[in-house]
Amino acid sequence: MASSRTLSRQLGGLLRGATGSGSRSTGGRAARFVPARQQSTLPAVAAAHLNPVNGFVGAVGNTPLIRINTLCQETGAEIYGKAEFMNPGGSVKDRAALFVVKDAEERGLIRPGGTVVEGTAGNTGIGLAHVCRAKGYKCVIYMPNTQSQEKIDLLRMLGAEVYPVPAVAFDNPQNYNHQAKRHAESLDNAVWTNQFDNTANRRAHIETTGPEIWDQTNGGQLDGFICATGTGGTLAGITHYLKERSQGRVQCWLADPPGSVLHSYIQTKGKLMDRQGGSITEGIGQGRVTDNLKQEVSVLDDSVHVPDEESIAMVYRLLDEEGIYIGASSALNVVAAKKMAERLGKGKTVVTILCDGAYRYQARLFSRKWLESKGLADAIPERLQKYIVLP
Repeated sequence: MASSRTLSRQLGGLLRGATGSGSRSTGGRAARFVPARQQSTLPAVAAAHLNPVNGFVGAVGNTPLIRINTLCQETGAEIYGKAEFMNPGGSVKDRAALFVVKDAEERGLIRPGGTVVEGTAGNTGIGLAHVCRAKGYKCVIYMPNTQSQEKIDLLRMLGAEVYPVPAVAFDNPQNYNHQAKRHAESLDNAVWTNQFDNTANRRAHIETTGPEIWDQTNGGQLDGFICATGTGGTLAGITHYLKERSQGRVQCWLADPPGSVLHSYIQTKGKLMDRQGGSITEGIGQGRVTDNLKQEVSVLDDSVHVPDEESIAMVYRLLDEEGIYIGASSALNVVAAKKMAERLGKGKTVVTILCDGAYRYQARLFSRKWLESKGLADAIPERLQKYIVLP
């Protein structure tokens, strides 16, 4: 078995290239680098896409950092969203999917022609389905039956075997993660990638997303990072990188939806895990501290709670004011980034994650009947009601 240092270096080679400092990720191109004197004068991420990449896996990462203009004007701060919906599989989870599969390969847990099994709310499954198609593996997905039909349909179109199961707590043996584990154990040449507690997920963001954000903010000229978390990999990995690189200067906060325990956990320094209500957001919120989050939860500086009313209003605001079409989880992150910027003060720079696009949820988010059923129709300002185009 490869050492953790060797494995990290091998995995990082998929998505990180070497420029002058060796810190910028490249989306997995072959290890051929342009000498510094010949490098493009384009911004780092734009320059990273000048050359061809090696298949689907080579296109993962190096997403743009988008300035949210109207919120910058409102707050007097600089607020940016990392456009993870521009990954080839359409979400931030492409990064984790690639890393957990590569981790299984490096550890000898799967052989050519094998089966990858995962429990997922959708986006990791979609990323895995893409990666499995690219690498020749079968893909089996267990997911809560509360997830959008668009995600389920897409997974099946990508060739995955999908099992929507009742949404029950993690301590219930019928939880979708436990069912996925049992399924993998029943097969030969199969692996349960265990995205919640497999720290290859976290490492994806230490090796790629964190360095990208650092480079895209002119060598770490940011004051805060904030996002919600499901598995913990994105928040923990980026927090690890930014805290280490800035020597603790960059503030890292968690954003939390209704129904999650993590806001109360952080506010009480681990004394309470209070869970109340539920949320329309998918793939974020948690009832426990996962292994991915465990190593960084103590260094998070703060947390904010974001009600669904604020998240859904931001979905519509960003569509109308910025032309950015994102899902409710991404909108929650933007609301949280605005709150963080207001608290840090004018002139500060805050970065968050735009996880995926709204097209995976549009049958719900833009349906008047669905919005009314959730008591959210009135949360959308009158001037934005014109975007509720579905019955």
